[in-house]
Amino acid sequence: QVHLVESGGGLVQPGGSLRLSCVVSGLSISGTALGWFRQAAGTEREFVAGINWSTGNTHYANPVKGRFTISRDNAKNTVYLEMSSLKYDDTAVYLCARVVSRVVPTIAARYDYWSQGTQVTVSS
Repeated sequence: QVHLVESGGGLVQPGGSLRLSCVVSGLSISGTALGWFRQAAGTEREFVAGINWSTGNTHYANPVKGRFTISRDNAKNTVYLEMSSLKYDDTAVYLCARVVSRVVPTIAARYDYWSQGTQVTVSS
């Protein structure tokens, strides 16, 4: 089955906001971290934000600090990425992923399960 199902992508104007959701199913969440990555056309996948599922500790990439917020709903097994003050450079395919770790790795290769990705396009 598909273990991470993502939604919420779309078109948004510069300065606008968007909220992405990632529902986790069929996977153990305890002792894991959930991360958000993005990949712009023709570029490598880069870390955006991550959260320790149990503690709620978060980690953000510098370009999104103060603008993006990662959170989770334990009852719904869902992780969110709230994006505000969006810029043209935020345009990318966004993906969520899981890793068995107490901390949040920033290296994509550390994660074992991935969503299909959703397109976020910032355009005027």
